[in-house]
Amino acid sequence: MANEEQTQPSIGRYANILLDRWFKRTFGWAPAKRLMQLFLQELIPERQIKTISYGPQEHVNPIEQGKDIRLDVDCYDADGKHFIVEVQVAEQDTFYQRAVFNSSFVLQEQVGRGRTDWDFAPIYFIGVVNFSIHKGSDQVLFRYRLTEKTSGEVMTDRLEYIFLEIPNCVKALTPEATLLDNFCYVLGNISQMKNRPEGLDGEIFDLLFNSAELSKFAPKERKEYIKEMTTERDRANQLAFAERKGMEKGMEQGVKQVAKAMLSDNMSPEQVAKFTGLSPDEIAQLGNDN
Repeated sequence: MANEEQTQPSIGRYANILLDRWFKRTFGWAPAKRLMQLFLQELIPERQIKTISYGPQEHVNPIEQGKDIRLDVDCYDADGKHFIVEVQVAEQDTFYQRAVFNSSFVLQEQVGRGRTDWDFAPIYFIGVVNFSIHKGSDQVLFRYRLTEKTSGEVMTDRLEYIFLEIPNCVKALTPEATLLDNFCYVLGNISQMKNRPEGLDGEIFDLLFNSAELSKFAPKERKEYIKEMTTERDRANQLAFAERKGMEKGMEQGVKQVAKAMLSDNMSPEQVAKFTGLSPDEIAQLGNDN
């Protein structure tokens, strides 16, 4: 108990739901069905989604060191038509290419399940990216289809890519904000929030904040979350330390190279010491190296 209390001040009220496991807990399990349905309805309004169910299997990422999750959701619209949504969270700068690659597996899996007439269910790939592909843009939603380059004719309506760029939600919490602006803002910042901001009303935000509140986690989940966040913090500190040491080492080498050049130009050791901050012993060693 003492260890948990020591790490508690750095945790906060709400979970970081962009981390793989906690995103899945927020959107990808049975109690989250309604939240996922509302989320998808906002992204794919033309489908009028009536029912959803989660895919039966967890995918193994075929990319080496790929850590992003894939959630497959089977959906049926108001007309009873079946379509599949794949939701993926990642931070790679080649995410578009990865999206095309990974979506091909969802198509192939349908054929593997007996769909051999090529009349496969439409696939919507939804990418939630915590970086800005379109830097400087205030647009959070981007949708792509396969089209003919000149006429814009749609090649097929069976494959569509939808991307949410979380850092672009600069209009969030303003009168101009869309629901998706505010939703992306919550996804990216909820772990730092002490309370739900004013103006974030409606069922979708009710469910989102309720799902992410740590006090609603089962004791085992809460303990695992705190442990994971402590590990993430340690990793971040180690990385920052390594980067700082690398910069210091690089600067040190750079100063020594400048000092060597100054000595080569017949500047006195005293002048070199004045301009570089190196000690007389260090400058003497550089002279010996030359």
